[in-house]
Amino acid sequence: MRTMLIAEFDTDKANKAIKDETMAQVMGGAMEKLKPEAAFFGAKDGARTGFLVFDLKEPAEIPDVCEPLFQELGAKITMLPVMTFDDVTTGLQRLAPG
Repeated sequence: MRTMLIAEFDTDKANKAIKDETMAQVMGGAMEKLKPEAAFFGAKDGARTGFLVFDLKEPAEIPDVCEPLFQELGAKITMLPVMTFDDVTTGLQRLAPG
């Protein structure tokens, strides 16, 4: 299932990770593991935040995906099922009567 992971990083832990150069390792590991179709980074609610869209094959993958971000960067994580415009169009066609 196409999933958007939004990871808001704890400022103190992220600052430390940047200074000791583990931020690139943690994020690089996430990128390698998830192989996202899209990845964006910016500020959300005053916190460094990553927005990754990837294929979640099964719910059992969630701990493997999230734990490094929780443990190393103190991340608050939101995971949302998402659709492309083509997915929305297909879904709406299925609602059509007859």
